[in-house]
Amino acid sequence: MDAPLTVFRFANFELDRQRAELRGPDGAPIKLRRKSFDMLTLFAANAGRVLSKQELTEAVWPKVHVGEDSLFQCIREVRNALGDDRHAMIKVVPGRGYRFDVEVAAEVERAAAKPSAQPAPEPTPEPPPSAEPSPSWFRFSRPAALAALAIACVVGLAMGAPIVAPDFFQPAPPRLSVTPIEVSGGDEQMAAIAANVTERLTDGLATIDNLRVIAASPRAASAKTPDFILKSGLERNRDTWVLRTRLIVTSTGEVRPIPTVSVGIDGIDPLLQRTRLAAGLGHQVAKEINSLLNPSDRTAAPAESADSAGKAAVEQAIASINRTTRERFGEAQTILEKALAERPANTDVAVALAALKLRGIQLVWYGREQRFAAEDSARSLLESALRARPNSLPVLDAYCRLLVATNQFVDGLVACARTLSFDPWDGTALYHIGLAQLQLGRFDDALESFEQADRYDTPAVSRWTWLLGAGIACLMLDRPQEAVSWLNRSLAITVGSGRTHMVLAAAYQQIGRTTDAKAAMAKGLALRPGTTVLNVTLPFKNTSPVYRAATDRALRFMVAAGLPER
Repeated sequence: MDAPLTVFRFANFELDRQRAELRGPDGAPIKLRRKSFDMLTLFAANAGRVLSKQELTEAVWPKVHVGEDSLFQCIREVRNALGDDRHAMIKVVPGRGYRFDVEVAAEVERAAAKPSAQPAPEPTPEPPPSAEPSPSWFRFSRPAALAALAIACVVGLAMGAPIVAPDFFQPAPPRLSVTPIEVSGGDEQMAAIAANVTERLTDGLATIDNLRVIAASPRAASAKTPDFILKSGLERNRDTWVLRTRLIVTSTGEVRPIPTVSVGIDGIDPLLQRTRLAAGLGHQVAKEINSLLNPSDRTAAPAESADSAGKAAVEQAIASINRTTRERFGEAQTILEKALAERPANTDVAVALAALKLRGIQLVWYGREQRFAAEDSARSLLESALRARPNSLPVLDAYCRLLVATNQFVDGLVACARTLSFDPWDGTALYHIGLAQLQLGRFDDALESFEQADRYDTPAVSRWTWLLGAGIACLMLDRPQEAVSWLNRSLAITVGSGRTHMVLAAAYQQIGRTTDAKAAMAKGLALRPGTTVLNVTLPFKNTSPVYRAATDRALRFMVAAGLPER
């Protein structure tokens, strides 16, 4: 007897185990990877019950040891498929795991019965041919009938293809062949690590929109030639793993080097080492392929779109965004505005200018009226860039930051999730997702996002931001000792952040280290003179009452540590 199969129905979705298919409210199938489908099935079968991370991992990856990043990636994909941006369906239960908080109805079905072995019934004899002539419309010659049938098939295909195969008339996505990461010397441990990193890398790249990933194999030799081929080699230099990679564009034979990825070994958990190797390489590959598929200026000649003046302007802007002073800020803005006036179609310059203005808003370097003008200008620049390059990572990343910086948190979560759909390892996007979750009062979700960014550790230039975010989340969760650890890690990277010192002062004050609290607050005030209770916080527009209450509690500790009230 065949095993029973189940259809789960919840929130207008159908999860059909027999077809291995998730269907949306309109009945259309929703794409899910196998592991993500298995996880959603597990959630649906255990609706209302808390499932621990270990339970989820052991059920979805039986007899395979995987890191938490694989688990979080599946959960994120399931949430995206269900439109669960607010985490109302799959909820975090602090310290315990996840709960599928949805009413589920299960319908048990059985696989179609096999044909019986009974003898077939006697065929019904055909009636004798009628003496009456057939109607004239039925008297087609064989060639005419075949022609009519062919026309009907073509028309039916043209009408049905958009429904049955919506991608039938769409260009095929570019194909990326990921070859196994090579090692030298026959080291079995290195070979095992390389194989694991290859698998993680392939799984992550396979989640990227508009890219088809194929694993290189002898059987694939006769298949369609891929558009890109990725080849990597793993080395060990004393206390560091090193990945050297090149991307081959098969149409031209061009070999594009990918920045070398290095991950430390000492003091880092082996699973975390593999996660960071895959994430570091995946982040670089995602950016490179995205830039090839979404060039900056489609209308300009290559020499014009990549001219040295435009590059210099963007590089100076990036330097100003990452480490700037009020004096250099105005100079950098002038340079970029001039560059954009000369190259209005260059979206790289437009994005750099918008990012610089966002930095000025966040550092309170604009007056009130100037702030609104800068915000409108940045939005206009990025919306224009989005129309020109809707799938470009630099544009999407900047737009994600704009929405979060201007307190449009729900839209910001959607925009940042779209950034991750083209680069699932982008720590900057994860940081801004966490920042939005913080201000929406979802502290556990925010901490999870910051921790995920810390596991990936890409890009390195943004590392201090998600460490700061994790510290703030712990402070909001009333876990000041953990906050101190995160915040000190952030300051070890970027010591010049006045806000980080002030948050650290609040954490020290809460655990009774008053001398350390006053010292941290003094450093913060030296870096941000004129800061008071009235201007130390981010704007409260669109924030959650839960967030505002937690912020008020942190402010009381800051005042006790020496923050002026006015």
